[in-house]
Amino acid sequence: MFSSSTHTADPEHLRDHSADLRMLGLAAAALVIGTGGAFGAWLLTRLIAMATNLFWRGRLSFDAVEIGTHQAPWALLCVPVAGALMIGLMARFGSDKIKGHGIPEAIEAILYGESRLSLKVAILKPISSAISIGSGGPFGAEGPVIMTGGAIGSLLAQRARLSAAERKTLLVAGAVAGMTGIFGTPLAAILLAVEVLLFEWKPRSFVPVVLAAVVALVWRPYLLGPAPMFAARFQVPAYGAATALGAIALGGLVGLQATLLSALLYRVEDLFHRLPVHWMWWPALGAVVVACGGLADGRVLGAGYSNIQALLDGTSQARAVASLLVLKAAVWLVALGSGTSGGVLAPLLILGGALGFLAAPLLPGPSGFWVMLGMAAIMSGAMRAPLAGALFAVELTGRFDALPATVAASAAAFAVSVLLMRRSILTEKIARRGRHIVQEYALDPFSFVQAGQIMSVAPDTLSGGMTVGDALAFFSGDARHRSYPVVAADRKLLGLVSRSDALRWQVEGEDPELLLEEVLSDASLPFAWPHTPIGDVADLMVESGTGRIPIVEPGTHRVVGILSRHDLLKVRADGNRAERERSRNAA
Repeated sequence: MFSSSTHTADPEHLRDHSADLRMLGLAAAALVIGTGGAFGAWLLTRLIAMATNLFWRGRLSFDAVEIGTHQAPWALLCVPVAGALMIGLMARFGSDKIKGHGIPEAIEAILYGESRLSLKVAILKPISSAISIGSGGPFGAEGPVIMTGGAIGSLLAQRARLSAAERKTLLVAGAVAGMTGIFGTPLAAILLAVEVLLFEWKPRSFVPVVLAAVVALVWRPYLLGPAPMFAARFQVPAYGAATALGAIALGGLVGLQATLLSALLYRVEDLFHRLPVHWMWWPALGAVVVACGGLADGRVLGAGYSNIQALLDGTSQARAVASLLVLKAAVWLVALGSGTSGGVLAPLLILGGALGFLAAPLLPGPSGFWVMLGMAAIMSGAMRAPLAGALFAVELTGRFDALPATVAASAAAFAVSVLLMRRSILTEKIARRGRHIVQEYALDPFSFVQAGQIMSVAPDTLSGGMTVGDALAFFSGDARHRSYPVVAADRKLLGLVSRSDALRWQVEGEDPELLLEEVLSDASLPFAWPHTPIGDVADLMVESGTGRIPIVEPGTHRVVGILSRHDLLKVRADGNRAERERSRNAA
């Protein structure tokens, strides 16, 4: 007769976490996905190397090469445009999901696409990114490999017929594996998942994501080498007031830089949208600017990892770094705004590192140290991932002794960014498609407030001995609520009667002499216990279509209270009030 969703009368069965044995199945799948993500990262690096050799050397080779400054002027003008034309055609006739840097598309698939990514995207995204970067596009491989790894996880989950939430877990596990495979930064990849991609903190998602990162890290030495991606030979200065204040100051400056870059990027994108030509041609038009930048300074072409190493080594001249900062920003903003394919992280690292290099003469310690802090801060400010940014810089260089300083710089950049910029460089693209994302996480009061804490005690009830005729008269006159619990003489719950029930009895000509306990004897009744979380009560309201849920005593089923929609809304109002109102301490 009674139904209360999955509640139990024993409060001891309430748990801190919602994990069950399905988590083990997801963990097992993550082992496969971690391998797939690592090999996807390896494949993407090989494709980029092959494309670079084909475009600039005219040979079929998988050896890693830099584009460099020694290319013929005609090649610097023609090759980036040719590569961009190929990408435009692939996006137009293949899939427009390959446009952009990949992370916003992954977020959108998670939140609005039930974590479904297609096989076509899994194939075309790395190919288009390899063409883009290999032909001189000023991008990195991280966004595309996150999208590719995510597609591997999503496709496996779809084949296994998992739920949307489970698909999200495996999609993010693949993305984390791909990022770890490229950069060898498992901790930063896990934190990036938590801060940007998962939109939850649950064992069901955290454990498989960690396993995928660990598996990718195990594979990486065999695929891309065991060493950190960049060598950091500088000495970390002693921590003191000067170092701490310098880290905070540089972080704030880089936060301003991140804000400016994001604003300029979407201004450029708006300009492309105003062009009277099909978007298929936009990457080629953007590539003209890239080509001109390459003529001025060939270092702006491609991913530019050698630029990062030079900044960390401190071997560059200030004038050359300033030129790199301006030109790299210009060609990257135009190329990305045109809708071509490539990642944002490597360009951001160059731009943040360059600013750190230029600020280093005013700060204590070697320039490479401040370059690393600039790299951490730009990731934090632009992507709104302060913990991931702080760890990413130290994992890339292997300098974990600099972690306190990178945390300080990342926090400062994050503070400036969230105060000055409404959305991050990632979420702004999604917002422009009419979708709003909140990246703040707080404990939901619906999860920890229990029904007994907010219910109306000793509610009005109807007797099971009342006749249908009396109930009709009651609802026609004195009823203050839409529904009432029906109880026996000992207040044991028998059923729930509403105005709609009374109207149905009138239409169907129900016998007015029947007792309510007889009419309700076969009815299924929603109810909850005093210890039931109010989120579960809200779910019960939706499932049953009932706006008032009786609260009964465990064991006896005596009615001790009732919970209405209004009671639930008051909890949310109280939470908002706690955020806004300030008061003195109690005496």
